[in-house]
Amino acid sequence: MDVNELEGKRIAVLLSGGVDSSVAVYELARLGLHPDCFYIKIGPEEEEEWDCSSEEDLEMATAVAAKYGCRLEVVDCHREYWDQVTKYTMDKVRAGLTPNPDVMCNRLIKFGAFHEKRGHDYDLIATGHYAQTEFEERGTRSEERIKWLTTSPDPVKDQTDFLAQIYDWQLEKALFPIGHYMKDEVRQIAEREHLVSARRKDSQGICFLGKIDYTEYIRRYLGDQPGDVIELETGRRIGEHRGHWFYTIGQRKGLGFGGGPWFIVKKDPVANVLYVSHGYDPATAYKQTFPIHAFHSINGQLPPERITLKIRHTPEFLPARIEPTADGYLVHADAPIHGVAPGQFCVVYDADHHRCYGSGEITV
Repeated sequence: MDVNELEGKRIAVLLSGGVDSSVAVYELARLGLHPDCFYIKIGPEEEEEWDCSSEEDLEMATAVAAKYGCRLEVVDCHREYWDQVTKYTMDKVRAGLTPNPDVMCNRLIKFGAFHEKRGHDYDLIATGHYAQTEFEERGTRSEERIKWLTTSPDPVKDQTDFLAQIYDWQLEKALFPIGHYMKDEVRQIAEREHLVSARRKDSQGICFLGKIDYTEYIRRYLGDQPGDVIELETGRRIGEHRGHWFYTIGQRKGLGFGGGPWFIVKKDPVANVLYVSHGYDPATAYKQTFPIHAFHSINGQLPPERITLKIRHTPEFLPARIEPTADGYLVHADAPIHGVAPGQFCVVYDADHHRCYGSGEITV
């Protein structure tokens, strides 16, 4: 971070109570800045049904803000989360797709609903994401430069894939104070500075849902709907499932079908049928060419022919070539990719997996 770029700017920090956002506050404080901190409150709809860690989160956020003399305000985005992110998720899984709630949470809540409620009063909104930004000069005037979302040096923790649906105006206001660090370095800073969150485990599961299990999250809205499990190659019925929305293409673990191993290779949401292939690594679990539609460019720049990509949150960036189509792109991966599923976001980077161009939804 360039302190000169931040001088005189009004900065809001989204402080969750975790180690990453806590160190983000420290990084600003050590530059002599005193940002306002905000804890976004997203609770379950019926508190008694869920095991939620939000109280502990708020306690830790309060302690960190106080340590650095920052004001902390709680912003309630409960209704927006359940109306927007949950609706998106349930509409997709009901249609047999594989959505990513965390991607939409960043666009709709962290940089969306929060901005509408409080963020509009600030020049920059800082988060604890493992991501970076850089400017590309396109002229002599500052307004002619382009801001890019770029990857973190930590390939395991890099979170640009979760940010690949944000709008250009959201990127313009985004600030990632820890994006240049490795996760181990962030832990070391937290330990050295005696931050209360230093030894907290990283959150698992869906953004804001705490300890809520994803399967239970879906069951809460869609319930169970038993249907047939069919072997793709033979048409033989091999068992029964609880509802196609509980399963994703490429899934092998936790299926509970006898005579395995089985891979989910296809879903028919209208007939509520799952199609599976037998074996530990069947060819039907892979695709090398697939379409993506409604490509969202973060800053208006379109990707070149040679790219790297991700279809899920993994450390690997997969090389590919893309071909423009009427409503998106056709992806030609250099090698077959496991578990390509409709509804997943295909996140597109340059060939050096440095700049993130954006993402489009897979429509296989």
